[in-house]
Amino acid sequence: MNVFHVEQGEGEPVLLLHGYPQSASCWRHQIDALAQNHRVIAPDWPGFGRSEPPDSPPTYDNEVDRIGTLADSLGLDRFNLVAHDYGGFLGLGFVLRHPGRVTRLALLNTRAHNIFRPWFYRFSQGQRWAAMNAPSVLRRLPLRLLHHVALRPYRRLGCFDDAMEDEYLGWMDSARGRRTFVDFFTHYHLPAVSGLADGLPHIGCPTAIIWGDRDRYIPFATARELAERIPGATLTRLSGGDHYIMEERPTEVTAALRDLLARKPVHSRG
Repeated sequence: MNVFHVEQGEGEPVLLLHGYPQSASCWRHQIDALAQNHRVIAPDWPGFGRSEPPDSPPTYDNEVDRIGTLADSLGLDRFNLVAHDYGGFLGLGFVLRHPGRVTRLALLNTRAHNIFRPWFYRFSQGQRWAAMNAPSVLRRLPLRLLHHVALRPYRRLGCFDDAMEDEYLGWMDSARGRRTFVDFFTHYHLPAVSGLADGLPHIGCPTAIIWGDRDRYIPFATARELAERIPGATLTRLSGGDHYIMEERPTEVTAALRDLLARKPVHSRG
């Protein structure tokens, strides 16, 4: 499996994980700034952007394991983990399973230990049902066009333009991409993942929760719970910000990440 990634800078490593349906380019506003003092690595998650589809089903456990496999391939033993949306959902599982590998953690507008808002949960249930019961129909739909329509509010907010969106959605144009889409939603773990919520008090690394509080998919209550239950976690509330917060409010997100990376790491508890 070939995983495309952007790498810049030297020093303590920072791994940036994007969400759905983006690519490494969603971190374009943060990479240069963070790379002034760190080795910054931003992959296209397997199946997204310019990376090949995964070589095993995208179950939650397999996807979490892929973080470790990717880190190993890059020579990363211990690293800072910055994760948004789907990346945060997986990243939380990784830090709980491998606390000794994560120096600092940032979670941005992610369902994390919880679930989506009710309307989007129901919508996602429909996607999963279609993937499992009518995959051939789903593969014939104009997936890129449907996502283009759904992302209109974010283009209006200036999160990304048509050219950047083309990169995010281009993989849906091919037959392989459409199969990847169906496979993704067939295996997507929609309910809360057992053990994630209970594990929050055991996260021992410096943690930052960075959040747009008008996220239409995920309630701000999720951010509050993360900040309250992870020991010593900070909460940066970006008032009026929506879901793709690092693109909508890049300066504030970059500042919050720099603050996190300046915090002294603690000795791992294993």
